[in-house]
Amino acid sequence: MTLVVPCRPHDHGGLQRGDIRGGKQPDLLLLWPLITRKVPAPLVALAIGAVMAFVLTQLLPGFEVATISSRFHGIPQGAPVPVLPWHLPSTSGQPIGLSFELIRALAPSAFAIAMLGAIESLLSAVVADGMTGHKHDPDAELIAQGVGNLVVPFFGGVAATGALARTAANVRSGARSPLAAVCHSVFVLLAVLLVAPVLGYLPMASMAALLILVAWNMGEWRHFSNLLRSAPRSDVLVLLVCFTLTIVFDMVVSVTVGILLASLLFLRSMAEVSGTTLVGESHPLVEEPLPRGVLLYEIAGPLFFGAAQRAIGVIARLDRRGVKVVVLDVTAVPAVDATGLLNLQSLVERLNAAGIKVILAGVQPQPMRTFARARWRTRKGRLRIFRSCPRGIDLARATVGGNGGHR
Repeated sequence: MTLVVPCRPHDHGGLQRGDIRGGKQPDLLLLWPLITRKVPAPLVALAIGAVMAFVLTQLLPGFEVATISSRFHGIPQGAPVPVLPWHLPSTSGQPIGLSFELIRALAPSAFAIAMLGAIESLLSAVVADGMTGHKHDPDAELIAQGVGNLVVPFFGGVAATGALARTAANVRSGARSPLAAVCHSVFVLLAVLLVAPVLGYLPMASMAALLILVAWNMGEWRHFSNLLRSAPRSDVLVLLVCFTLTIVFDMVVSVTVGILLASLLFLRSMAEVSGTTLVGESHPLVEEPLPRGVLLYEIAGPLFFGAAQRAIGVIARLDRRGVKVVVLDVTAVPAVDATGLLNLQSLVERLNAAGIKVILAGVQPQPMRTFARARWRTRKGRLRIFRSCPRGIDLARATVGGNGGHR
């Protein structure tokens, strides 16, 4: 990498492309930190790169450097002023206007931008955590980001996210507290107000060199290779897919596909760990043999889409001959969703139709709230619900008349 851009050949002479190449002079971005870290290397490198580009442009006929001014017509100078976003001109030059049709048309895009903005901001915070060893507050990150994105359109701005490149550069320069972001904002504001015309002389090649170095540093390649060797195969799959999509397309596509893929893999993992076991006397709460006609099943794992059918299906296929009571120990079920509730309700109805009483024992708070919203009530001879598992087992014993023999 170098801070000097190759020149463009012209018919009237001058330096030819390639006369100034990377590697023929020290790269300040890499060497400056060896001298001092009190002054960030990017500031020094960009300043020297701009001066060199300006001097060479003045001294060498035909030498041309792409700068911010030549590429983007410079940086507007002045403080942002309040404005109503719908009064800004559209591509046709007329005010955008505010209407229900416009809101309806923009709502899907706004929601997607909000979700991806939140994800990328948290991703930036996680990267900063890995570089500094600190722990961020995700609620504070999202609230601050959301408030900022709600305010900036009224000053002519657009929605933005926490940026990986700026975050990594900030941390590499020694930032360790939220004050770094405040100082960064104040510095950018002062730069726009005071030296915007001068910033227009910054070479695009110098900016590219800085971004390449930042991207390399934030890549954490040693950690990347360790993940490839030691992480579960599902995590490696998500990592490689997101990595490839980021390079081929962009981060929006990568994050979207990565979330969907990770969600599917999570559902599969939860379905694998959820299950039902006929425990009987091997249950730790069963001190005496259960009476004949009582079956005790232990259900483990959340009952949600993908796992409920597998867990409940084992009980639905039981041999119902001689069975009077089925006790379902759901102590290890932390959550039940609509699919799990539907499958459980179907199981209870089938067992009740066969004359079998169902006892739900050890119900946790979230499943209990779900049952309450579904208006599940104790039905004599059909269904009983207990927060305590021992009480459920005791009721099963009493239902069949005590220890009336072993199964």
